[in-house]
Amino acid sequence: MGELRSAIKNEELLLYYQATVDMKTNTIVGMEALVRWQHPSLGLIFPDEFIPLAEQMEFVNSLTLWVLDRAASQIREWLDAGLNLTVSVNLSTRNLQDEGLPGKIKEILDQYRVSPALLTLEIKESFIMTNPGRAIEILTQLHNMGVKLSIDDFGTGYSSLAYLKHLPVNEIKLNKSFVMDMLNDGNDIIIVKSIINLAHNLSLKVTAEGVETHEIMEKLHEFECNHAQGYFINKSLPSNQTLPSLEKSDWKVRKAPLRY
Repeated sequence: MGELRSAIKNEELLLYYQATVDMKTNTIVGMEALVRWQHPSLGLIFPDEFIPLAEQMEFVNSLTLWVLDRAASQIREWLDAGLNLTVSVNLSTRNLQDEGLPGKIKEILDQYRVSPALLTLEIKESFIMTNPGRAIEILTQLHNMGVKLSIDDFGTGYSSLAYLKHLPVNEIKLNKSFVMDMLNDGNDIIIVKSIINLAHNLSLKVTAEGVETHEIMEKLHEFECNHAQGYFINKSLPSNQTLPSLEKSDWKVRKAPLRY
């Protein structure tokens, strides 16, 4: 925990990116930013191992702001290269209790001259349910700024459809636990199709995680899922490797950047 406090200062943290594809156009339209800790003696540490520590020591707000800063800088770099890519960043339950979060995000976006429409914030269902009133207040402020909002791991938390209809979100993400085996499990395929229909009836887009085969991609396309993410598209990679790996594939990358 002591070493984690110094990780930012010692430049031991880095962001990996995993692409999101628009299923109608087969075009890469965004990236999810995934933080990694390059520990000097333990090697590469994944977020599942250190994010809980950050939560315990109330370090997660500083960590999230670092991720947002690096993500906004990367968006600006891609814009300057003529690419129009949104970046998704995960928020924690503590972030949703920080009344100053919307203002801090605005400062970061203004610093890098990045449109709020190019930033997506992902929130787990269970985090919203911890304090729904405060969460909805913070999310509404972010929505009014123009930031896109997504509910992560939809269908796995303790959500309430009564709250879903009041949340100012743009998208829900289908958890990979439903997607990866959907062609072999009748219950999973029913859940996937039902969630997509529910989301579309609420005017929400759907991103499916855990897309690992062409067959799953085709079935999701049949269900009119909007976006897909997973190893079939690309694995998470550092920013300097992400685009070169995609250029070797058949995916197009969205160009013509938004103006801000």
